[in-house]
Amino acid sequence: MASGLQRDLGLPATTAIAMGAMVGSGIFILPGIAYATAGPAVVVAYLIAGLLVLPAALSASEMATAMPEDGGSYVYVERGMGPVLGTIAGIGNWFMLSFKGALALIGGVPYLVYIAPGLAEYILPIAVGLALVFTLLNVVSTKSTGGLQFAIVGLMVLAMGYFVVAGVPSIEPAQTQGTFSLSSGGLFATIGLVFVSYAGVIKIAAVAEEVKDPGKTIPRAMIGSLLLTTALYVLVVYVAIGAAPDLSPGGGFVPEGSEEVASLAHDAEGALGEFGAFIIVIAALLALASTANAGLLSASRFPFAMARDGLAPAQFETLHHRFKTPALAVALTGGVMIAMILTLPIEQVAKFGSAFQLLVFILVNLAVIGFREGAVEEYDPEFVAPLYPWTQLFGMVSGVLILTQMGTVPFLGAVLITLVALGWYVGYVRPRTDREGAARAGIREDMSERSLRQTRELFESKEEYDVLVAITEDTSPAARKDMLRMATDMGRLRSTLVSVVEFVDVPHRVFAGDHAAVIADEVPEWLPTDGTDSPAWFPDDQSVERPKRTSGGVDVLGPTPTQSPRETRIEYQEIDSEDHKRAIVDFATYGGYDLIIAERRQADFHQRLFGGETDWLLKNAPCDVLLVEDNGFDGADEIAVVANRGAYDPLKLLFADAVAEETGAQIHLLQALPEGAPASQRETVEQYHENLLSVLTVPARSTVIETDDEVRGLARFVGSADLLVTGIDRTGVTARLLGRPGNRLVESVDTTAVMVQTRDGRERGLLQRLLMDHLFS
Repeated sequence: MASGLQRDLGLPATTAIAMGAMVGSGIFILPGIAYATAGPAVVVAYLIAGLLVLPAALSASEMATAMPEDGGSYVYVERGMGPVLGTIAGIGNWFMLSFKGALALIGGVPYLVYIAPGLAEYILPIAVGLALVFTLLNVVSTKSTGGLQFAIVGLMVLAMGYFVVAGVPSIEPAQTQGTFSLSSGGLFATIGLVFVSYAGVIKIAAVAEEVKDPGKTIPRAMIGSLLLTTALYVLVVYVAIGAAPDLSPGGGFVPEGSEEVASLAHDAEGALGEFGAFIIVIAALLALASTANAGLLSASRFPFAMARDGLAPAQFETLHHRFKTPALAVALTGGVMIAMILTLPIEQVAKFGSAFQLLVFILVNLAVIGFREGAVEEYDPEFVAPLYPWTQLFGMVSGVLILTQMGTVPFLGAVLITLVALGWYVGYVRPRTDREGAARAGIREDMSERSLRQTRELFESKEEYDVLVAITEDTSPAARKDMLRMATDMGRLRSTLVSVVEFVDVPHRVFAGDHAAVIADEVPEWLPTDGTDSPAWFPDDQSVERPKRTSGGVDVLGPTPTQSPRETRIEYQEIDSEDHKRAIVDFATYGGYDLIIAERRQADFHQRLFGGETDWLLKNAPCDVLLVEDNGFDGADEIAVVANRGAYDPLKLLFADAVAEETGAQIHLLQALPEGAPASQRETVEQYHENLLSVLTVPARSTVIETDDEVRGLARFVGSADLLVTGIDRTGVTARLLGRPGNRLVESVDTTAVMVQTRDGRERGLLQRLLMDHLFS
């Protein structure tokens, strides 16, 4: 997307922006504080922290070369994971970079006071004045900003190099013992503390739209600046600890209590004299000014990029007619920094920034996975992060680990900013956008393909399908016939054994055995037997065979030599039991049945406290379950098959196809999406339906609707059908408390209905079910 921004940042200036964003409070303020926690091991803490940042730097480099747009990590997360996480990343980055800029301006206080004690009372006016100057520079031109950044970083690196080289002779070996010890107490906490020192490494991506030859410049600048800064941190902190005249709290290097000290200035004075201290103070002031400038530059690009995507008011996207910079976004960011300088406690702001930056790094690594797994055609980075996906997984896991070491207050601060961002998304963004991330679209396509593959496999399977028709004393005669008819219809597509079992309740017996009693009785009148006339709906040349009594109960009759591959065999049994629901489950378990067909008991679906027999059966069934509700079914011209909050269960389609084969009906696939669903979601679902139509063996059509009331919207189409096939979308406590949309649909129409629960669907974990719901509905 062309924006009018000028590409005038080369490799030196781009590298300087990253280093200037990193080298500030991380080297001039934090070493003494970190030493109090880990001792000399603070050196290895800086080294490990730099290595843990590398995955995010590699991931950001890859995405920046694919999408060289201003906004950086916000753009990557928004494109890869969608506007919800994109809003969190954009607002969070904007706040945190503003926080860090404000911290850098006030963080120079000890160094300024070190050389000019009389200026202590004017610190806030000076800090505010510097914020105004940097704001004006960023409004006028990023070219002058990049040039200034390069000059500041160059002087700072020279000063720190002088400190290292001149300070080496003053190192006391005893003070540096344990600098690379991994067993030091508090090491992980110290890594978390100094992690913020590297937070600016991906800020290059925030100005990617203004970088010359971004495909080569961005990864070189980002990774190069990280390596240089890590080396600089390790060398400077090592020399600072070894040359410190006093490492006790309050001695100049290590602060006592909540005081702020000019740690390196005290070191330099002891090792290099007053001139050396003066050089370090100048370097510190330049570094902190550089951090503030880079923070303001990068932070201002987040509202600019968000406005371009419709996640912020359009005014932030407007460029100044003369300077071609996002003047309003820069001015707002500068104003926020000034407000922070005047009102916020700096120590907590630093911790909040570190915690949320960790979350952003986690999201950046996750976004790469979203783009690659989403198979986005337009995603074609010039630089590719190595060792995918292990690099990204390592970055995410290590980020979570460090976040847990930072304490409760920083964590809660990150949560608060996240909630603010979510509130903005709900109140402003969601009504204005219908986009979704590459990850969600890609995963939906993968799940559609997986569901389609499973459906084809089920339709093509040659294995015999054993069906248990479970009848109780309460099952109505009409329901009995419907259940048997639907069971035998399965034989249209595959060989089927139908066991019609009547479970008869008997009074409790004190000395009863553990298992239900199986008896061989006369076949009931409603079932056709050998030599009797079959009703019109009964399969041709099919009848019920009488079971044989054996010592173990009832033989399962095998096929005769004359049976065809798609023939349906039927047998009848009667079982006495004290608890028919348990007897049904036991019989299905020991018989190895593939499907239980039972009558839908409407009252059971309304027992919210403890649930009824149906809930128990659905929860404990060892196989798939079909619940049948008869409303005068006598053949069908149209069968409505509804997808319940996800892809179709293959069994729904197999069953509907089998009944349609027998009755000559047409199948109508129905699926509801939320009102205003993203176009990509609708396209994927419609393509999925088209593919399913090619699998079915009968005429079929498809309808995808958008509605805020799923049940009412679907009922308009289901009402004209002769048979409804839907799913059991919730079971157990969640179903009793939250209700079942599929159940409400059945009760809202005057149509014979079949509710399907597959064993695989029931055994899906909560996270997988939520994912299916989120992707398909």
